[in-house]
Amino acid sequence: MTGLNDERQNLTGVSASASATSHLTRRSFLALGTAATATLAGCAGPQTTQQFVADTSPTYRVPDNRGSGLVGRSSYYDSMYGPKLDEPFPLPAIPYQEIDPAFLRQEVADPTGERPGTIVVDTSQRFLFLVRENGRAMRYGVGIGRDGFAWSGRAVVQWKQKWPKWTPPAEMIARQPELEPYSAANGGMAPGLDNPLGARALYIFQNGEDTLYRLHGSPEYKSIGKAVSSGCVRLLNQDICDLYDRVPTRTPILVI
Repeated sequence: MTGLNDERQNLTGVSASASATSHLTRRSFLALGTAATATLAGCAGPQTTQQFVADTSPTYRVPDNRGSGLVGRSSYYDSMYGPKLDEPFPLPAIPYQEIDPAFLRQEVADPTGERPGTIVVDTSQRFLFLVRENGRAMRYGVGIGRDGFAWSGRAVVQWKQKWPKWTPPAEMIARQPELEPYSAANGGMAPGLDNPLGARALYIFQNGEDTLYRLHGSPEYKSIGKAVSSGCVRLLNQDICDLYDRVPTRTPILVI
């Protein structure tokens, strides 16, 4: 993937109003997908088409940290973002108290109108939704690199990989020659905690062709919810593990 290494408000202030959400229709949401263009030759900017209004009200609330907008310690999030020691490369705990709570994993009202089982990535709001039954969705915060804006549309998760190898494409190596040791000719970068793809990767194909678009993990937890210098769509390692276990191959995905 080209560059795989790759608003903020108080927890109580990020909820979208019911009246705004009611203006979202399936027709308007689908228009976003059809308006998207695919171009991986260069680095595209953020989408400027109409955006849906996300419901950011978490199912589970924890007190904020004395008005800082960050959550305090919670057994709920301790369990969610605690260490995963049963991995080939044990994952350390994530200091979730340092992340805007809007971007912590939570179940929300589905704002997309897509069929259950669909992944929707809203690159402008930095959210990934996995649509569930009964009008609900699991929402994950994501970080978007320059190449996360370079492709949009409908596709499928062609395959999934635990602890993937990372092979930067030739275009990226041309921009960053120091990555030559990890080229395809040199066998790529071995899996591990420092690998830019993190603990899991979902590979996105459209009409049987690799889009070079990836959903992947990252140890850089402070990049979640932000536009970062490189990469596609990054999630916290614990979140990509959760998403990986919830979706099979051939899962439909819409990127807007």
